[in-house]
Amino acid sequence: MSALFSPFTLRSVTLPNRIVVSPMCQYSAERGEATAWHMIHLGSLALSGAGMLCLEATSVEPEGRITPGDLGLWDDVTEAALKPVIDAIRKHSHIAITMQLGHAGRKASSAAPWDGGQLIPVSEGGWMPFAPSAIPHKEGETPPLALDSAGLIRIRDAFVATAKRAARLGLDALEVHAAHGYLLHQFLSPLANQRTDEYGGSLENRMRFPLEVFDAVRAAFPADKPVGLRVSASDWVEGGWDLEQTIVFVKELQKHDVDWIDVSSGGVSPLQQIPLSPGYQLPFAKAIKEATGVNTMGVGLITDPQHAEEIIESGQADLVALARALLYNPRWPWHAAAQLGATVEAPPQYWRSQPRDQKALFGDISFGQR
Repeated sequence: MSALFSPFTLRSVTLPNRIVVSPMCQYSAERGEATAWHMIHLGSLALSGAGMLCLEATSVEPEGRITPGDLGLWDDVTEAALKPVIDAIRKHSHIAITMQLGHAGRKASSAAPWDGGQLIPVSEGGWMPFAPSAIPHKEGETPPLALDSAGLIRIRDAFVATAKRAARLGLDALEVHAAHGYLLHQFLSPLANQRTDEYGGSLENRMRFPLEVFDAVRAAFPADKPVGLRVSASDWVEGGWDLEQTIVFVKELQKHDVDWIDVSSGGVSPLQQIPLSPGYQLPFAKAIKEATGVNTMGVGLITDPQHAEEIIESGQADLVALARALLYNPRWPWHAAAQLGATVEAPPQYWRSQPRDQKALFGDISFGQR
């Protein structure tokens, strides 16, 4: 049996295989509301044959959006806009649906990548970002507003409210975003967090707010459904967040009933130096799993099915998450199953598409015609 296509259980959710559609920002929402683009984009990926589909980073409050086009789930309007997308997926796919809950922190109020991706000043329609400390992401930018006690409570409660809305929408799992230089990562990294209160300074203090947010989300979401967390295992900058601190953080998260760790890296500083190569972040996932035993999700330029198979088979990670490879080839899991001699779920409308030499690709099916 293929390791990549073996089932995996997280609480009440059993995935038919280890392939995850990674959360990918689309910058195509309107006032946080899902649009026809999300119906098309997510609908296509829901038919990919992957075991889990993770919705893009979804902001818990308007000020937490990376760009004006970020998806949000902070009020009845944004919830109502997302519901038909979820309903359509449910009608035509058995894929597990996860949502990544995020807040951009000091990286908020940015232009979409295809519009340059730079900070949008308030005078040009942007808004003032919030952060652990009044330190800009890039030199020369307007410093963000340092969060006070009331701001911390507001954001924590916003994560809770979004988690409850996600539960009402019937989502199967949640992932708290504490990576890529966004707010919770900013609290963890000494490059962004220079507070002198109980939320800054020592590693214990820098972990405090992310752990509080995780606890609040975990308590707000159904107990039988899993909640994971994405972390940047390294800032790739000297003096920043690193693997050693990440392992300490993950050990604490285990005490708080985390179900998986999605292991990425970077994002908190433009000074980062990342050595890109296929699977370049997998050593982090492997080290975290060996040190803690926690379920891990490996990400980072994983494009070859045999490589993905080896990742699972060798225990480097329990799940593999693909992003760009699935945008380029939304049927990547089909091709991986064909290559590895496995089966994959496909809608009956597509059953006739399997090649003549892959008649078992979609399992034990029959297709009659008069």
